[in-house]
Order: sequence, then C-alpha cells, then structure tokens
Amino acid sequence: MPEHDTIAAIATPPGTGGIGILRLSGPRALEIGEAISASKIDPGKIQFRRFFDADGEVLDHGLCLYFRQPHSFSGEDCVEIQAHGGPILLDMLLQRLCELGARLARAGEFSERAFLNGKIDLTQAEAIADLIDSGSRAATRAAMRSLEGRFSEQVHVLVEEVISLRVYIEAALDFAEEEIDFLDNAEIGEKLEDCSRHLLELLEQAEHGRTLQEGLTVVLAGLPNAGKSSLLNYLAGYEAAIVTEIEGTTRDVLREHISLKGIPLKVQDTAGLRESDNPVEQEGIRRAWQAIAGADVVLYLVDAKKGMTEADQRIIEQLPADNLQRVFNKSDLITPADRDQENTIYVSTRSGDGMEALIERITGQISDYNQDSQAFMARRRHVDALLRARDGIRQAADSFINDRSGELMAEDLREVQQQLNEITGEFSSDDLLGRIFSTFCIGK
Repeated sequence: MPEHDTIAAIATPPGTGGIGILRLSGPRALEIGEAISASKIDPGKIQFRRFFDADGEVLDHGLCLYFRQPHSFSGEDCVEIQAHGGPILLDMLLQRLCELGARLARAGEFSERAFLNGKIDLTQAEAIADLIDSGSRAATRAAMRSLEGRFSEQVHVLVEEVISLRVYIEAALDFAEEEIDFLDNAEIGEKLEDCSRHLLELLEQAEHGRTLQEGLTVVLAGLPNAGKSSLLNYLAGYEAAIVTEIEGTTRDVLREHISLKGIPLKVQDTAGLRESDNPVEQEGIRRAWQAIAGADVVLYLVDAKKGMTEADQRIIEQLPADNLQRVFNKSDLITPADRDQENTIYVSTRSGDGMEALIERITGQISDYNQDSQAFMARRRHVDALLRARDGIRQAADSFINDRSGELMAEDLREVQQQLNEITGEFSSDDLLGRIFSTFCIGK
C-alpha cells in the first residue's frame, strides 16, 4: 500500500525555463500548500499566490492548483505549484516544502502511488515513462495508446478467456463422482485453440511494441573495407566513423541512435570479420560477433566490385539466416549487368543509389505496423511474460491431449493466468515494482 507521508518534487526538467512546476502528493499536501502560500487554496481552481520562506519573505509568486482525492493523478490529495523556472529558485521552494513536512519523492513515486491507488495499471504506468522517453512520432503515439489502456484491454480479454476455461475444468474436477469424462468435450480443445491464437496475436503485437520502445538494433557486418563505416555515416547523416582505404580501421563497435520513417534504430558498425594476429583487432572481432548475436537485423556488406568471395561465404554461413540481409555496397563501381544476385540489395553510399530500397527493407514490416491505429507500446518484460504464457498454454494442451489430466491442465492454466496478470500488475512482486518505478523521472 502507499506510504502515508506527503512527497514533493520538481516536476519540470533540470535547467532554466520560464515556468517550473513542483508537485505535492499525500495527506498533508493541502496543509503544506496553504502554509507556503499563507492562504487558503480551493479545489478545482487555478489561483494566483505568493510563496513565502520561513521568515515570511516572498520567495516567488505564481499559480497554485489543488486536486482533492481521489480526483488526482496519484489518487491522493495533490497540490501543484507553478513558479518561475530558475533552478535555484525551484530548489529553494522545494526545500521550504520539505521544511513544512513533505519529503523528497523517490524516482517514479507519483506514478507508483497512482498504480497502488488503482488509478492506472502497471502497463499504463510504464507507458508514462515511455511517452516521456519516446524517440519518434510512432513511439509517442504507441505509448499514448498504451497509456489509454489499449494493451491492458487485450490482456484482460485474454485473462477472461483463461479464467472461463479454468472455471469449467475445476468445476468438473469438483464433481468427478458423476463419472462423466469432461475431457472428451470438444469445446475444451476449441477454447484452448482460441486462447492460443489470441495469445500469439498479442505476442506479435507486443514484439512490435517492444521494438518501438527499445528501437530496432541493426548491425553492420562484413569483411574489412566492405563499406560498413560509410553506410553508418550515410544513415547517421554525419561523419560518425573514420573512413579510410586502410583495412581494419574500425576496432570497436560504434553505435548511433537514429530514426528512419518514424522508427528508432540503434545502428552498430563493427570491426571487419577476418583472421588476425593483432590482439586489439581480435577483441574488436569478438565484440562484432557479440553485437551480431543481439541484433534484430544484420546487414552483411559485400564489396560489389570484388563480389562474393569464399571468405564472405564462410562468414554468411555462421550468421543467423532469419534476420540477415545481404547488401552489395559500392554499386557505382560496377555496371548494371553485374548485378546478378537474387534477393540482394545494391547500394552506393557515395551516390545514394539503392539507399531508399535498403531503408525500406529494414523498416518495412515495422513501418506498416506504425500506421496501425491500434499499435501500442510494450517492453521486454511484457514479451517475456507472454512467452511464458504461450508455453503454459502449450503445456495445457499437452496435458489435455496426451496426459488426459484435468488436474495438470488446471495447474497449467493457473500459471498462464498468473503470467498475464504480471503484465498489468495484478500479480507483481515488490522487487519487480521497485525495478520498474526506479527507472522513472523524479517528479513523475
């Protein structure tokens, strides 16, 4: 349950601005707000007030708003003070609020109290942080949809399907003396299939939502001097990496955060993959393979003038086929007749030839998803919970088909329901809540 003390924080970003906002939440919020303003504050009104220090000197003047519980963001009595945005001034006002009985809020504590008071669920709380941190327009829209409850609604529908199936099975187990084999009921298999199908659809949406939240990780790989650094510079729009004719210039993983077609990308330029006796280059190659292992998309660059070599082929055989895209770079150095590779994109970072097609190939599926008015934001923990729920549904189906055990099936479904409830916070450990809200801003 929420703590019964009153918390205070500066809610606007650090730095100088025209307006700075301080927030109070808790049982003494009104009392402290009236004490610092030396006046009565009415609910539901925007009121001009002066704010005083302990000696009665005016610190500042501005606007005051009082939200009476439960009609506030946190579900508690809340007071917001809008003052001038000087950092020293805001710090003096915050110090005065603490002198009057408030304490400094922890990171995310206002949102945590909103969650604990039932104003929002956990996915909506996380959407607040995602909305603030969103790196593209598509991510902003998706975060707002999550904040409005689009994701939660779908989880709740799925939970109700699982509960309905559990109720039927457990009721049948309670009346086992009737000697009716309820496992012969075809309706159970149909309901299991419906649950599985709906869960997989939600999982696919959540995977896309996670990409919007984390960004699509694109790793540039290939032999030395295949043009990886040149491609990074082209996508970034500036000279992010050193480009020379000398092989092995890149020794570490270079990372750039960019946005293409509204999709946040984490593009990683890696060391050329080859045999080397140089310990520094060896470490760079090790890090390159490590980056490849964690990539959503691997762009394997080939020097179009040299063509596909045996060394290229050996490396490609070691790469994950499901997220691999071969890219022939330096296409300006060959003739159109030389482009005989199927399912291969030819580009030139010098002329820009083929770059639009490459960008479309990278972003195509996610870009289409971004146009969906139902797209929502999701996090890795949501995807992990859905994956565990998927495995639980599969185990329940196995218990139904192979083991013919109602008891095992009921237990499998109970675990599925628990995994789904973990997403919205209806079943969540204190450790999980602590990790989530600690990543929020102070004052949110």
